Amino acid sequence: MSENYKNFEDDLEEQTTVTLTLDDGSELECIVLTIFPAGDNEYIALLPIDGSEEEEGEVYLYRYEEDEDGNPDLSNIEDDDEYDLVADAFDELLDSEEYDELVDEDDLFDEEDD
Repeated sequence: MSENYKNFEDDLEEQTTVTLTLDDGSELECIVLTIFPAGDNEYIALLPIDGSEEEEGEVYLYRYEEDEDGNPDLSNIEDDDEYDLVADAFDELLDSEEYDELVDEDDLFDEEDD
């Protein structure tokens, strides 16, 4: 087993996962990428672990709420305008994450130059 594959398996074990039951009754295990606000609600971004090639790299977005006991509840985003709002917020989050990683790398290089 390659070292990269082992590291990937270790990362998966550390990730929070959820199992979605799809409309056809099949189940799909997903990694929770993040829970984030958009508009007046919170949303969750999920990445399938063992999806088909059609689903590779596809992220699922759901409305996220918790009941009074703290149990998560996911619901579909039915409205196109709401989905667009959520997708834009997720894209902005990804862009800021990439920017933060670049800034952190630049800081490392700056420290090495000192």
